[in-house]
Parts: sequence; structure tokens; C-alpha cells
Amino acid sequence: MNNNKPAEVAIAILYRQNKFLLQLRDNIPNILYPGHWAFFGGHMEPGETPEEALKRELLEEISYVPPNPTLFDYYPDDYAVRHVFYAPLEVELDQLVLGEGWDMDLLTPEEIHLGERYSEKANQVRPLGTPHQKILLDFIEKFPNLTY
Repeated sequence: MNNNKPAEVAIAILYRQNKFLLQLRDNIPNILYPGHWAFFGGHMEPGETPEEALKRELLEEISYVPPNPTLFDYYPDDYAVRHVFYAPLEVELDQLVLGEGWDMDLLTPEEIHLGERYSEKANQVRPLGTPHQKILLDFIEKFPNLTY
């Protein structure tokens, strides 16, 4: 019997001016998707709802919490059950405080389709995490007329 339940995580699609906020994950070998562009968010604590976890994680990671995050969908795999929320990013990028990760930036839909983005801090092109790219492509497809 397999007792390794996938982790429950809450992550955010934050969008502004037709771009999507992603973090460049630390390049540490023992984490999932090291050195990849991915969403902000993280593990749910015992007793937390997905929305509570999302707000706590965003406050820790970028010192920002969107006022009304909306549930987009669930994405389960062998490693995690991702509770995906979306909301507009209502502040400028320079008002965010990066508390976790190597870099952060606003990625265009074209970069998301391409699956990679240059990072000035890393001084190199880094890939998007596979599930993160799929989620964003699904989001763009579902909301083609949403003004990001």
C-alpha cells in the first residue's frame, strides 16, 4: 500500500497588463522544478482551506494578497493536488517583495507558449515548469477575452 499522498498546494495565476506573474524557483536540486518558472503559492497546512493557504503563501512569498482570488481548477498528479486560483495583480511589480525564489517577472502569453523566459538575475533563459505551463495555457484558452 502506498502511503505517499500527493501534497495539497494552493497556487495563484496573477495577471497584469496581459502578462502573468511567475517566480523563478530557487535552483536547489531537492525541490520540484528547480530553476524553473512557476506560480507563487505553496503547501496547505493542516486545517487550512485552499484559499487560506493561498493568501498565507502569497503574503510570505511576495508580501501581496489579491482581494478576491477565484478558484480556476484542480490539477492532481503524482506529486501534488494543485488548487489553482486566479486574480488580477493590482500593484506594480516593484511594489512586491520577493521572499522566496530566485527571481520574479511578468511573462507574456507568447513566452508561456514558448515555455521559457530570460531571467536577468539568473542571466540565462530558464524553462517553465511543465504543469505550470499547461495550467497557464488552459487558462488562456478558457478565458481568451479576459483583459489581463
